[in-house]
Amino acid sequence: MPTGPGNDRDVSDAAEVVVDDDASRRVLGLAWSGAARFAEMLADEGELRGLIGPREVPRLWSRHVVNSAAVAGFLPESGSLADVGSGAGLPGVVLALMRPDLDVHLIEPMERRIAWLGEVVDELDLDNVTLHQVRAEELHGKLEVDAVTARAVAAMGKLARLTLPLVSRGGVLLAQKGRRAESELADAATALRKLGVTATSVHEVDLLGDGEITMVVEVRK
Repeated sequence: MPTGPGNDRDVSDAAEVVVDDDASRRVLGLAWSGAARFAEMLADEGELRGLIGPREVPRLWSRHVVNSAAVAGFLPESGSLADVGSGAGLPGVVLALMRPDLDVHLIEPMERRIAWLGEVVDELDLDNVTLHQVRAEELHGKLEVDAVTARAVAAMGKLARLTLPLVSRGGVLLAQKGRRAESELADAATALRKLGVTATSVHEVDLLGDGEITMVVEVRK
């Protein structure tokens, strides 16, 4: 990992980002050690490479890495998953670690982010992951999966148009959203009907039992 004038975070600083507690181990299960290594990589290089902002480093573990597990409980029992707009690998990398049985596709158009994701996949030995350096719409009619995840990508209406063509019949879109989740869903109602949506719901997920709620929008096709 690079150190020096361009990166004032050393390996020990990066390691301090990870919180080894019962709550995060319960959430991540056997994926904990891989997620911890991923967090260290992000803490060490994420800001330098434009993947995360400087204010995100102190809260990287709970707010971003562990928080990526918010959708895990709604994933299918088997099959395939596409993470649209993977960026730094949130939540796609964490989900791939948690669910090695799933065929995981990380979709990201930016070359530098794909390069980063390739390094992460190699470092964590994620043999269930395929990288796609394309926009989601370029895979319409070419890729079909059982579930799509998205975190901080777009408002629900636009997100639905980008992602639902990738979802197989009976599949699900799982979007991590903020407090406006319900209103975004209401605003997108017409678009969702046109895209063949059969059911929607909003879940409040408190992963660590600390009162920090993550809103997960579930859209069934």
